[in-house]
Amino acid sequence: MPCRPFISIALFLLTVSAHAEDLGAIGPTYEITERDLIEVIQDKFRRMEKTGELARMQEDYKRRVVDTIEHPKPVPGIAAAQTARTFYLDPTWTLERNVVDEQGNVLYPAGTRVNPFDFDRLSKTLLFFDARDKKQVAFAKRFMAESKRPVKPILIAGAPLKLMREWKREVFYDQGGALSKRLAIAQSPAVVTQEGKRLRVDEVRL
Repeated sequence: MPCRPFISIALFLLTVSAHAEDLGAIGPTYEITERDLIEVIQDKFRRMEKTGELARMQEDYKRRVVDTIEHPKPVPGIAAAQTARTFYLDPTWTLERNVVDEQGNVLYPAGTRVNPFDFDRLSKTLLFFDARDKKQVAFAKRFMAESKRPVKPILIAGAPLKLMREWKREVFYDQGGALSKRLAIAQSPAVVTQEGKRLRVDEVRL
């Protein structure tokens, strides 16, 4: 009795095998192949090169890169000064962790307040302005000519390379507003100088 299920299954398999037929090929058969990805990409580039599409894409990319360099995004949130404003900033900051030497000895413990002007001075006057505004450009040019201290011109909008070619001197750009945000500048032109151990910011109404 225990062997009957096994015998039944074996007989069934033998019956199926005996009645199996070779039905032949129903249609044409093909070898399954997959094109190499690099080859596909190369073929696409060759077609693009023949049609001139690749050259157009390269020129378009080059034009966009040059335009980004020539005309960077303006720093948001800064408008032409409508009201003259002067304010001061204390650059003092507090150490969040111990400053140690190579042997692990604590040089400055966490909580120590540090003012950079205890160790150095601001070597140049910082001048922030919008080069799209002719009045601000004229003010910047006059300010630099009359200043008794070196001036670092910093654009918050406009074309820095164009101005560099015209002035034949280095012009900087406050990319992303990194400096003007830290200095809380809301209007331009703005002049930043050191006064004692503080920074003085003058937003100038023209």
